[in-house]
Amino acid sequence: MLSKSNIILTTCFAAVCRQSRRHLRDVSLVGVPFSGGQPRSGVEHGPKALRDAGLVDRIEALGRHVKDFGDIKVDEYSSENPEVENYKGYPVKNSRICGKVSRQVANIVEKGSENGDICVTVGGDHSVATGSVFGHQKARGNICVLWIDAHNDINTFQTSPSGNLHGMCLSFLVKGLPYAQGIPGYEWVEPCITPFDIAYIGLRDTDPGEYTITHELGILTFSMHEVDRYGISTVVERAIESINPRLDRPIHLSYDIDSLDPLVSPSTGTTVYGGLSLREGLYIGEYVNKLGLLGALDLVEVNPKLKTKEDAQLTVHTALRITEACLGKHRSGYVTKRSFEY
Repeated sequence: MLSKSNIILTTCFAAVCRQSRRHLRDVSLVGVPFSGGQPRSGVEHGPKALRDAGLVDRIEALGRHVKDFGDIKVDEYSSENPEVENYKGYPVKNSRICGKVSRQVANIVEKGSENGDICVTVGGDHSVATGSVFGHQKARGNICVLWIDAHNDINTFQTSPSGNLHGMCLSFLVKGLPYAQGIPGYEWVEPCITPFDIAYIGLRDTDPGEYTITHELGILTFSMHEVDRYGISTVVERAIESINPRLDRPIHLSYDIDSLDPLVSPSTGTTVYGGLSLREGLYIGEYVNKLGLLGALDLVEVNPKLKTKEDAQLTVHTALRITEACLGKHRSGYVTKRSFEY
């Protein structure tokens, strides 16, 4: 038997779905060819690989107009031999260039969000999400964040075992972590979301320091253990009910391709077996899209230079399908603008 809260959520969900089908919002697209937040080169080729595989055409086939900002320009840097800052006795790698790139992303996402578009940021590594979340929140306010990932990405310079910025990108944004601020390159960032604005789905490789941070702040987490126990539909519903109970807040969906099992996304830098199936990954995108509340989407960590050519093609294809699901292509059938022109 459904609880009263579940009945209310289901009723609101159906109403929002009917409303969302009446108008398909434009998409502001930006590519971020950047790998400086982690040690493996190749992820900077993710945007080109997705574009070459028809990313823009696939989005437009869903009835959405794409405002393509192209790929941002990135200064010279190295992933394998990063610039190491000794910040308060702790090493952080490529922080200045990571911060600069994220600031560019923030400016573009802010502009697109102010126009009412769904902002799609294609990486590149996950460090770019500092900018996309900050820009989205600055433009629209009151956003909530679904973080789909094998990793928490909320290490600080004190807890990070590697000093890589792609594993710290959330810590700059979350209120309650004042000691995460001040790293060179990130002086422009201010904490802009609370721990109760975030829900994780797909976790299975949490560092000890991240575990402490996440649970002390009270951030909602659904690891793969919970996905296996409750099923993906219950997990997504509970996540949305927690961070967006009235279904009136813009959703920022930050989607790391390593959240999916390496069987369907092998070409990424930090693979962890036992992840989301493609079906589970698509369900998340479809559910969020049906709400009509998606404000921004990050699609990151596709590295077409890792593994075999076939592995790279599979990973790119998976990423495209996830993007399509988030923007309206559903396995049960879907509607485009043209469907209303009768």
